Amino acid sequence: MPSDLIKAGLRSRLLAHLREVVRERDPYRAPEGHSYVKNYLRRELARWGKVDLHTFKHLGTTHENLVLNLAGQQDQGLILIGAHYDTVPGSPGADDNGTAIAVLLEVARVFSVTPARRPVRLVAFDLEERHQSGSRAYAEHLRKKGEPLALMIALEMLGYRNSLPGSQRYPRGLNYLYPNRGDFIGLIGNLRTIPTLRRLARTMRKDVPCEYLPVPLKGHIVPDTRRSDHAPFWDLGYPAIMITDTANMRNPHYHLASDRIDTLDIEFLEGVCRGVISGVSSL
Repeated sequence: MPSDLIKAGLRSRLLAHLREVVRERDPYRAPEGHSYVKNYLRRELARWGKVDLHTFKHLGTTHENLVLNLAGQQDQGLILIGAHYDTVPGSPGADDNGTAIAVLLEVARVFSVTPARRPVRLVAFDLEERHQSGSRAYAEHLRKKGEPLALMIALEMLGYRNSLPGSQRYPRGLNYLYPNRGDFIGLIGNLRTIPTLRRLARTMRKDVPCEYLPVPLKGHIVPDTRRSDHAPFWDLGYPAIMITDTANMRNPHYHLASDRIDTLDIEFLEGVCRGVISGVSSL
């Protein structure tokens, strides 16, 4: 993967995406913002290929996941990369999940120009904040079709860093195993992904500090590890990984009106984006 293709202008493009998508976008309480961001995503993804719509029902209303397929250098071993575009009511969602949306769009740009080894499917999920309804509907859609996945990756909050001692918290017991500074990106996968977790972490560490955690029992043993769009894929037996800055375990603006662009660490986000692209290229 040519480094210039990833790095040149990356920070300015990430910021440009963030300025478009960071706004209240709950589909029921902020429908104008929600519609604006969905349309922006659809236009941006369409620059790189045909965007398909996966529709599903929630509370009697039709919602849409946006899907872009990018060919790989080989024809098998599909990698699905997803990020949700809704927010909780009252939050503009800069980190949750504007940062992930921005990275998803950059992944689309890079792999449309220089294909990854495996085919890549990018999905912008709706309604993650409402019990992962969009990703759950899509995972069930794949199961009904009998479509195999080599890997699902959920991008979930990628842009908050705090390097102060004690800035990183964990579910009980994990604090003895991991750093107490919130200056790394986390990879959380089910047991099927252990070799992939190791490879991804090894590659991503060239761009950003990275820690990984494999969890058994579909994450139910550590419920905090289930809090994104990977969980429905775990539940159906797919290999899936969440990439995260650990949300409220680090970010004090989680689900609040203060989750704004000026609270993000764009240098950190840039490193995460480079790491994700390089990591997927290595699989």
